[in-house]
Amino acid sequence: MRLLHTSDWHLGMTFRGGMSFSSDQKYAIDGIIDIAERERADGILIAGDVFDKSIASQDAIRLYDSVITHICADLGISVYIIAGNHDGAERLSQCSGLLEKSGLFIAGALTKEVRCIEGEDTDIYLLPWISTDKVKTVFPDRAEEISSMEDAYRVVLDHYRENFKKGKRNILLSHAYIIDAETSVSDIAAEVGKAAAVGADVFRGFDYVALGHLHGPQDIRENLRYSGSLMTYSFGKEEKQVKSVTLVDTTNMSRKIIPIPELHRRVTLRGSYDELMEADFDEEILDAYVKLEVTDHFVGMDSMAAFRERYKNLLELSGKGLEKEDARITMTIEEFENAASDPAAVFSRYCRDIMGEEPTEHMEKLFRNAVSKILR
Repeated sequence: MRLLHTSDWHLGMTFRGGMSFSSDQKYAIDGIIDIAERERADGILIAGDVFDKSIASQDAIRLYDSVITHICADLGISVYIIAGNHDGAERLSQCSGLLEKSGLFIAGALTKEVRCIEGEDTDIYLLPWISTDKVKTVFPDRAEEISSMEDAYRVVLDHYRENFKKGKRNILLSHAYIIDAETSVSDIAAEVGKAAAVGADVFRGFDYVALGHLHGPQDIRENLRYSGSLMTYSFGKEEKQVKSVTLVDTTNMSRKIIPIPELHRRVTLRGSYDELMEADFDEEILDAYVKLEVTDHFVGMDSMAAFRERYKNLLELSGKGLEKEDARITMTIEEFENAASDPAAVFSRYCRDIMGEEPTEHMEKLFRNAVSKILR
């Protein structure tokens, strides 16, 4: 079998609650579909976090419905999906038995029944996002053995390994945080759950483990790989990542990493106000999702408006603090635009960036009193 491994689509994600990434996501998915056709893929593995929220938006559901229908019904390519920590497991797996007839195989919540799709020479195991409590509930006879997430994975995967058949390849989809894997800024949920990281050894015996959860494409071991997210979702480290899918051929377990096209790059540009306004950037940079770090002075509404004329997809703007020479204030464009109507939010950001702490209730009260006096 030729299987295309992807994960972490996060359909419905917006930039800090504002701008939608649906056009970028559709562009990237179309790229994956083109790759699947060109490489004659038999199946597409989506290793969790199909959606960004457990209750997905209507736009996200429409996009999902459109692309999955096209892949399964029009192209005749099977799709294998597991629920990630962002997905609503029960919602994602509705009508899963019926959908299997169309080539769509989904594992929402963990069950005692081994979720295995049998092929001629390859079996594909679907392991959705799990918790220690969930595993204890599903395997009550082994609950006393489970005191960590690693114990939970071992119990479940021991059960899966009992299903192995001689002479067959065994492929596993899993949404997990592996110890020592590299995270990106957009891996907030993973960082918060770092204590639940598991060792790579729990996946022993599988010929290939298609991992999801972390957004940076990376090998953990020769047979364990994170495909990475659908597109670049944060500034910083993730800007330098090449988003990709991994093609696995189970006849010889060879792998091919294929870049995914992105509608917009993400770039951080640093310089003085004049340098950023006058620099001779190519069109790809000017059209990118941009974060500007202004080094020589404070940035306000006037400078933001000037920058937006030049950088049409400007998302974040960072400038020097008014009082401390080395302090910086970073705000999204949405926060800048809402500054007049929500000064308290600007004050909170100022306290975090300049003072390094959240404002106390007393500080907020003093600020509100000061604003009310000015606006009289």
